[in-house]
Amino acid sequence: MNDALKIAKKYWRFSSFRKPQEEIINAVLEKKNVLALLPTGGGKSVCFQIPALLQDGICIVISPLIALMQDQVENLTKKGIKATTIPSKSSQNEIITLFDNLKFGGFKFLYISPERLQSTFIQQKIKELNVNLIAVDEAHCISEWGHDFRPSYRNIKILKELQPNANFIALTASATQKVVADISKNLELKNIQIYRKSFYRENLAYQIFTIEDKLHRLKQIFKKTKTPAIIYVNSRKKTVEISDFLKANNFKSGFYHGGLSSEEKEKSFKNWMSEKKPIMVATNAFGMGIDKENVGVVVHLNIPNSLENYVQEAGRAGRNGKKAFSVVLQNENDIVLLKDRLKNSLPTIVEIKEVSKKLYQHFQIAVGEIPENSIDFNFLEFCRKYQFIPNKVTSILHILSNHNLIEITHNFNQKSIVQFIVNSRQVLFYGKSNTPLKNFTNSLLRSYGGLFEQETKIDEFMLAKKTGIISTQVFAYLNQLKKDNLIIYKKATNNTSIQFLAPREDDKAINRISKEITQYLKQKQQKVSDIIEFIQNNRVCRNVQILSYFNEQKFVKCGICDVCLSEKKKNNSTLSSEIIQLLQKEKFMASKEICSILTAKEKDILIHLRNLLSKNSIGINNQNKFYIK
Repeated sequence: MNDALKIAKKYWRFSSFRKPQEEIINAVLEKKNVLALLPTGGGKSVCFQIPALLQDGICIVISPLIALMQDQVENLTKKGIKATTIPSKSSQNEIITLFDNLKFGGFKFLYISPERLQSTFIQQKIKELNVNLIAVDEAHCISEWGHDFRPSYRNIKILKELQPNANFIALTASATQKVVADISKNLELKNIQIYRKSFYRENLAYQIFTIEDKLHRLKQIFKKTKTPAIIYVNSRKKTVEISDFLKANNFKSGFYHGGLSSEEKEKSFKNWMSEKKPIMVATNAFGMGIDKENVGVVVHLNIPNSLENYVQEAGRAGRNGKKAFSVVLQNENDIVLLKDRLKNSLPTIVEIKEVSKKLYQHFQIAVGEIPENSIDFNFLEFCRKYQFIPNKVTSILHILSNHNLIEITHNFNQKSIVQFIVNSRQVLFYGKSNTPLKNFTNSLLRSYGGLFEQETKIDEFMLAKKTGIISTQVFAYLNQLKKDNLIIYKKATNNTSIQFLAPREDDKAINRISKEITQYLKQKQQKVSDIIEFIQNNRVCRNVQILSYFNEQKFVKCGICDVCLSEKKKNNSTLSSEIIQLLQKEKFMASKEICSILTAKEKDILIHLRNLLSKNSIGINNQNKFYIK
C-alpha cells in the first residue's frame, strides 16, 4: 500500500486514506471487480484514479454529464496528470487524432459518456487501446430504480468484449438494495466485491422546520453560524435574489448556477473556497468537485426532488468531523409546489409520442428516413409552433435522448437576459421622443418584475405576441436599448443542435420502449413521494429514516435531529410531573432514591428538582429530603 499512499501524497496531499478507500484500492489492484457505495464526500474518485496511475495503460471512465467530465479532466490536468474527453461535434479525423494521443501521448484517463460509447467507430478505437481499468461513475444510472435512470448505461457492458482483460469498478454515492442488485446484474460482473460506507453521520444534525418567514429564519441562522455555508434553491433567479438579500443584511454571500459563464463560476467558487464570500446560494449545479471540509451548515430553501439528492447535498456539511447542520425550511405551500412541478413536468406516453412525431415533422423528415448530420434547433420556436409546454418538452427530450433516439446539446432550453442599468426617470425621459419604443419599453416593464434590480430571463417571442409586433422588431428594439446604454441584453445563443439517431417510425419507436418509460415516470413520482414522506415524518429520527431508506441494517438514533430533540423536550416536560407524583406517594425522598426509581438520567432529574425548588412546588428538609409543599 506504500506505493498507493505515495501517489496520494504526491497528487492529492493525503497523509492517509479514509475507510474503506484502502480496501477498495487494494481490490482494484488485485484485478477484482468492485462496487463502491460511498456517500458524498467519501472520496470515490481516488478509488479508481490511484490504481490507474499505478498501472500501465489507460483508465476509461464512464460519466453521465459533460460538465462532470470536464470538471474531472480539469482537476487531473491541474495536478499534472494527462486526461481527456471527446468534445461534442468532434469530426472523425479529430477523434482519430485524439485516440493517437491516448495511445502514444502518455495519457492516463479517457472520460466518455455512455451515449458516445454506442458509436461503432469509437468502440473500434477503444479496442486498440491498452486499458488497465474501467470505472463506471454514477453507477446508479444503470438501474430503473435509480434516481437518475439512463438506459444508455445498460450498454456499458460492451466494454467487456472490447477490453476483456480490464476489471471494472462501479461507483455511486446513493443506492438502495434494488439499485445495487441492478448494477451487478446489468454489468454482468462475476464475483463482485461490494464495499459500503454507512450513511450514518454522527456529527450532522438533520433539522426540518415548518416555517412561513424563511428569510427571517435565514438571518437568525447566519447571526449564529460563522462557518462557511451553502443555501440550495430551485431556480437560477432565486440564487441572485437570496444572495442580494443576505448582502443587504451584511452577510458576505455569492451565488452559483448553471447559467453562469465558466469565468463567473470559477470566480464565485474561488470567493467561497477562500471564504471571501463564505455563504454560497446555489442551484444543484453546485455539487461537482465540492470538497470543502469546514462547511458548517447546508440550508434547503426548497424541497429537493429526491431523498438521494437531499442526502448528497446535505452531506457537504461537516466533512471535518465537527458538528454541522442540514436545515430544511419548508411549509405546506412547498409540498403543493413540488407536487405541481412534478405534474407539470412529467409527460404521458401519448405526449411523448406527439412531441417525437412533431420533431421529425418540424425538420421535414420522412418516415424511415434518418438525417446524417446534426441540425440547428430552436427549442422555444419549436414549443411555440406546436403550442407545447416547455417544461414537458424538456423532460421528453431528455427521455428521447436517454433512449438513444436523439442526441441534443446540453443547454437547449435557453432564454435571453435583460437588466435596466439606468433609473426609471431616465427610461421615461428616453421614451418621450419615440412612441413605438416607449410602448415597447412599458410592455417589457409590465411583463417582467425586477428588471431594475437584477438580470431577468425574457422571452422575445412572448413579448412580440403581447405587444402586437413581429419578433424581429422586438429584437431590434432590445438591441437599440442596449446600444443606447439603457439595458444589458444577452441574447440567447442559437447554437443548439439535434442529431437524430434513429429513423422516423413515429408511434412504433415509442411503443418499443414504453415499458421502460412508464417505469421511469413511476420512479420519478415515487422519489417525490419518498422525500415528502421524509419531510413530514416527525415521529422517527431523521437518521433512522435515511438508514432505512438505503437498506442499512443497523439503525442508530442520532439524538441531534429535530425529531430526537423534540422527543427529549417531551420527555423532559413529563419528568417534573413524575417527580411530583412520586413525592405525593412517598412523602419524603432523597435525590438518590428518586434517581433509583425514575427511568431518566441523573443529571436531568437533578435539573428538574432544582427547577421545582425555584418554583416553590417542592421543598427540601434538613435531611436533604424532598417533599411536596
